[in-house]
Amino acid sequence: MSRDKEDYEYGMVLPEFIFDDEDDDSKSPLTYKERRREAHTQAEQKRRDAIKKGYDSLQELVPTCQQTDISGYKLSKATVLQKSIDYIQYLQQQKKKQEEERNGLRKEVVALRIMQTNYEQIVKAQQSQPGHTETRISDEVKFSVFQFIMDQLFTTFSTVSVSNFTELSAGVFSWLEEYCKPQTLKDTVFQVLRRHNTNMRG
Repeated sequence: MSRDKEDYEYGMVLPEFIFDDEDDDSKSPLTYKERRREAHTQAEQKRRDAIKKGYDSLQELVPTCQQTDISGYKLSKATVLQKSIDYIQYLQQQKKKQEEERNGLRKEVVALRIMQTNYEQIVKAQQSQPGHTETRISDEVKFSVFQFIMDQLFTTFSTVSVSNFTELSAGVFSWLEEYCKPQTLKDTVFQVLRRHNTNMRG
């Protein structure tokens, strides 16, 4: 038996066409796996990039995230999420508070319009009374009435402490709430007008 024949029989030397078939069979599955692996890698990278972009956007939009922690390092993702949640809750509370204030202002507007309508009706009723004649009031009389009103208000305002700005601010707000309500001012003006009419007649 020749050397080539022995090699062929024991598998040491194989025909060339056998190697070609095995190479083709082995390359196709490996190429498919590599493509799947590459597609998966690209998809994962896109997902990571999207998450990173989302965190970056949060840090730009949320004021409390536009800073670093005490150690000087960039905020962690968990911290960014927690701060974002806290800020959203804060905005919701502010929105609720503003809605309540808006509703309160609407009620005040309605009340003021009702008062305006009532005053207009009072003026019309007085002008329609028999013998009513419109008389021009001099600037001196107007100033005198204004002075009486201011004197009356100053009597109550003199109790406000002016020792420092804090006490002054607190005192002014309390004074406004107590003595400058519409009904209180109305009573004060009527009182001054009655006193002024009495002095004019005397």
